[in-house]
Amino acid sequence: MNNESISPETPAVNRHFIRQIIDNDLAAGTVKSIVTRFPPEPNGYLHIGHAKAICLDFGMAKEYGGKCHLRMDDTNPTREDVEYVESIQEDVRWLGFDWGENYFHASDYFDKIYDYAIQLIKLGKAYVCHLSAEEWKDYRGVPDKPGKASPWRDRSVEENLEEFAKMTRGEYDEGAATLRAKVDMFSPNMHMRDPVIYRVRKVAHHNTGDKWCVYPMYDFAHPLEDAIEGVTHSICTLEFEVHRPFYDWVINTLNTPSKPHQYEFARLNLTYTMMSKRRLLELVQENLVNGWDDPRMPTVCGLRRRGYTPESIRNFCEIIGVTKYNSLTDVALLEHTVRADLNKTSPRAMAVMNPVKVVIDNYPENQVEELTAVNNPEDEAAGTRIVPFSREIFIEREDFMEDAPKKFFRLTPGREVRLRWAYVVKCVSCEKDADGNVTVIHCTYDPETRGGNTPDGRKIKATIHWVSAAHAKPVEVRLYDRLFTKEEPADVPEGGDWRDNLNPASLTVATALVEPSLLDVPAGARFQFERIGYFCADPDSKPGAPVFNRTVTLKDSKKF
Repeated sequence: MNNESISPETPAVNRHFIRQIIDNDLAAGTVKSIVTRFPPEPNGYLHIGHAKAICLDFGMAKEYGGKCHLRMDDTNPTREDVEYVESIQEDVRWLGFDWGENYFHASDYFDKIYDYAIQLIKLGKAYVCHLSAEEWKDYRGVPDKPGKASPWRDRSVEENLEEFAKMTRGEYDEGAATLRAKVDMFSPNMHMRDPVIYRVRKVAHHNTGDKWCVYPMYDFAHPLEDAIEGVTHSICTLEFEVHRPFYDWVINTLNTPSKPHQYEFARLNLTYTMMSKRRLLELVQENLVNGWDDPRMPTVCGLRRRGYTPESIRNFCEIIGVTKYNSLTDVALLEHTVRADLNKTSPRAMAVMNPVKVVIDNYPENQVEELTAVNNPEDEAAGTRIVPFSREIFIEREDFMEDAPKKFFRLTPGREVRLRWAYVVKCVSCEKDADGNVTVIHCTYDPETRGGNTPDGRKIKATIHWVSAAHAKPVEVRLYDRLFTKEEPADVPEGGDWRDNLNPASLTVATALVEPSLLDVPAGARFQFERIGYFCADPDSKPGAPVFNRTVTLKDSKKF
């Protein structure tokens, strides 16, 4: 895993190879201003891997005073939906980026791309082929052996123009005819062996309606879109490296308005995380999760609902850097980055997950005090809040032991502890039920220690959280864990199923008793439940009845 020598704090600028390329291009005068683009296909929701690409594409443009285009790669109308288009826009904005006026669709250029296809035909560089997909496998060959020419490869320009016109008029069924670029059937790169650049699709397009029944392939449309938009640095993930020769062939063969260049970087791979769009879609369709925004999903909307911050994701992407080699990043590093950000920004609150009652015997029975609690010791501007205190409170059951070992510094008979923001109390005794379970703990308090202070200077080794029994309210808490039990969930033995790696304990629904300040918080509000973890109010929350998602636990599972 690529966690060695990584600082989990807010990173200094990582002089990765993309930055170096841009520096060199600007210094040499090869480009005068930077134009990048983020070209998602609207056939699903964006995930953390896309977030890395977004931070790189938009981040480089912002850093160098350039611009980044948001361009929907909508060349395949059979898989795309307006729902996905809208979700992509929302996710990019939430991550902190804006495309301004530079919002485009691949379909905006269908007329121009079609004209370029005609140009290729007229140059003798494209032909209409009637081989089926199965037949083409035989003609295409294998990497270490050359392919063989299609029977229609040497059609005349005039015949190809007429055949392509027939495709365009819908005179051929889907699969009966394709337009192929005439490149090199002997190339060791399979993507250069006369790739399809247009195919018949007799379906309506969400943006162009019924205008077209032929649609360009991504590998043909992508370089042309970049050239039309004046993109200077077309940044893709590493799997597109073998596609770059055809990208360059298209740009160099046609008379395009600019000559962009493609650069590739390694995609993000996280432990215990499924990054395949197809697998994520199956999780949703098979109801293995509760939709695309299920907080266990690595989707941007899922991470947002869980309580991740855009700042933490941007910091994480800067920490891991940009490389040319594939690696596996420990998801614990992402969790640490989120935790570090939430520690600085999240107000504190008190909640008790597994309560046991404490009665403070020498505290007035009907008295209620309003105590002042600091919202965030890391942020002076966060201010304070009022917490009610009364004779009866609840604490965590694990904070009491009747027969405690020497190094147990929490509540036990004869020992003092500090109640957070309240008083120092001393355990006197406890009550039990017939099964021996502790039901009530009896304590006394020192009225001179309001606010947890000890004027006489005595040392109190433990501070515990609590809620007032008369004022605490029960709320639903969803405790999320990793969705998979295996570091590489897609890695299964022959005949195995990746679903076998799903974590049956990835979601536990519990009830917590919380202080009154938490009862009317808006959806999306983030908190640190003191000594427990970081939580976020879920959209399922209702006035007076919030639902909280655990974002991350309070402590790292490892050090970085």
